[in-house]
Amino acid sequence: MTSRELVRATLEFRNTDDRAPRQLWCLPWARDKYGREVNQVNTDFPDDIVSAPHLLKTQCQTKGDPYAKGEYIDEWGCVFENIHPGVIGEVKHPIVAEEDEDWEDLSRIHIPREWLTLDTEGVNAFCRSTDKFVLTPIYPRPFEQLQFIRTTELFYMDLMMRPAGLMNFMKAMHSFYCDALELWCAKTEVDGIQFMDDWGAQKALLIHPDLWKELFWPMYKDYIDIAHRHGKKAFMHSDGNILAILPYLIESGLDAVNSQIFCMGVENLKDFKGKITFWGEMDRQHLLVESTPKEIALAVKRVKETLWQNGGCIAQCEFGPGGKPENIYETFRAWNLETKGEALL
Repeated sequence: MTSRELVRATLEFRNTDDRAPRQLWCLPWARDKYGREVNQVNTDFPDDIVSAPHLLKTQCQTKGDPYAKGEYIDEWGCVFENIHPGVIGEVKHPIVAEEDEDWEDLSRIHIPREWLTLDTEGVNAFCRSTDKFVLTPIYPRPFEQLQFIRTTELFYMDLMMRPAGLMNFMKAMHSFYCDALELWCAKTEVDGIQFMDDWGAQKALLIHPDLWKELFWPMYKDYIDIAHRHGKKAFMHSDGNILAILPYLIESGLDAVNSQIFCMGVENLKDFKGKITFWGEMDRQHLLVESTPKEIALAVKRVKETLWQNGGCIAQCEFGPGGKPENIYETFRAWNLETKGEALL
């Protein structure tokens, strides 16, 4: 099978005689520190999933490099401060002022409608040039983007107060995200969309699940519906313990979720086997930074035995600060052996 066929078969639980698809997420930190090792992983275990180029006729007005030390301004006008090169910085100051509790002055927010000037012909040429499974390069992220605009602390208070200005802006933001996804799904040949929001702390959601269901779940259902209406797959990323919302994401038809399955406990996910594809990931809190390759192999075996059902797992991990290159390599080697039924150790 081609990579495209392999990923689709895995998402549809009909991957009966092939390996798990692969994808490495590699932060600039890892490329700067372990360039040779990263190249070796890419050579021996090439990705099956790629992102389309974000080809725009009108470019977004960003400033700086999100991974460089210093200041970066994103498409929305949010200002990030970064003190560690190779990773993403943090927003320290809101662009909707702290004293503006009613969200009356939105003049510093720029909704990046440049995304709607997509060069669809260029994107389609890319999709036709590869046999890999192609995802959109845009990431609708309403919960996180609102924190970038307002800062996390202020936005959490806003969620409790729900000023009319905030609620109106959330509708406008969601409408924009839907327009962007509709464009990608209707006019391009990508295989799937992706969206994200980090919802989990170490043990539970960052907000009450009922609040999530009321305000954010409907947005995600719209994104998934847009994808499926056009024959595309829907992928979502969320860090932390999101066990409380997984049933609702599955109910919405989400095809694949990138989540910290070891943070939630692999065994706690067994009831979701065959209902959603776990798009990784290997534990980057402990295993990738502290363990041995043998322990990585045992962890892969544990995931496969718990969650694989003629698919349902994508061999994905993130190579970021603290990660050991030998553990990254072993993650993909072990998945190759596991799905082929060969001995790991």
